[in-house]
Amino acid sequence: MAWLQTLPAPVRVVYEAGPTGYRLARSCVEAGISCVVAAPSRIRPAADRVKTDRRDAERLARLLRLGEITPVRVPGPEEEAARDLVRAGEDARGDLMRARHRLSKLLLRHGAVYDATAWTRAHDAWLRRQRFPGGPLAVVFDECYSRMIDAKTRRDALDKAITELAASDPYVDVVDRLVCLRGVSTLTAFALTVELGDWHRFRPESLGPFLGLTPSEHSSGERRRQGAITKTGNTHARRLLIEAAWHHRRPPRRSVTLERRREGKSLAVRAQADSSARRLHGRWLALEARGKPRLIVVVAVARELAGHCWALATME
Repeated sequence: MAWLQTLPAPVRVVYEAGPTGYRLARSCVEAGISCVVAAPSRIRPAADRVKTDRRDAERLARLLRLGEITPVRVPGPEEEAARDLVRAGEDARGDLMRARHRLSKLLLRHGAVYDATAWTRAHDAWLRRQRFPGGPLAVVFDECYSRMIDAKTRRDALDKAITELAASDPYVDVVDRLVCLRGVSTLTAFALTVELGDWHRFRPESLGPFLGLTPSEHSSGERRRQGAITKTGNTHARRLLIEAAWHHRRPPRRSVTLERRREGKSLAVRAQADSSARRLHGRWLALEARGKPRLIVVVAVARELAGHCWALATME
């Protein structure tokens, strides 16, 4: 930063978004230096197989001079910290899933199979009753079980911290509206809010391409060929929307959990959420009636669900 201030004005800075975060961008703004954080996916041509720091720097400088840089939004320190908390929760859930798989497959290999719903209190009591002869197998079981308990404890602690932060300003208003939608819990609503940032910077039709939920395309002449979704943009938000979209394969119903989340919300918000539920379920049925595979159906519903989330998040 001190070196940048020695350069003759005016100074313009650009760098690619990545693991270094946004501290440099915020420092430049505080020092009165123009700084742009470039979206990496819009920088390098697909045919370019040579990557060096010098070539990347020259390409960024040329694009900046031409005004062809696609910038990413720079979050504030508090918003970036909230995003880190959400992603830590995602990592903890992934660790718990892997620990559970290791434990269940160990038991399966040795003929111990639980026939009821797994990972409940009853299942945990059954796990604690398992006994193995002394030796390597007992050591492995104790290790797998303790790893699973540790991962669950970490996940629960992070989920509690996320829930508490979601109930504070400036997130609580948007989160309270989003949780009225089917499949959108407090954790999902808060994660979408911090991952997308300011909802007002989007249009509902732009969320699908931004999150990589639109089909790729390779067309020429009169021939049009569409492929898998592009999977560009925010991976975490895309996965959360697809998970929420699975809830719309069944007809809308007033569950106890959903009604508890809707308590105290305005009639306009509840009406919008009910309309969204009917629309998304109808969309699911229409696509299945056309013979679309279920994985394609859920992605299409997730793309439309993003627009309904935008409508509630930006509602006055």
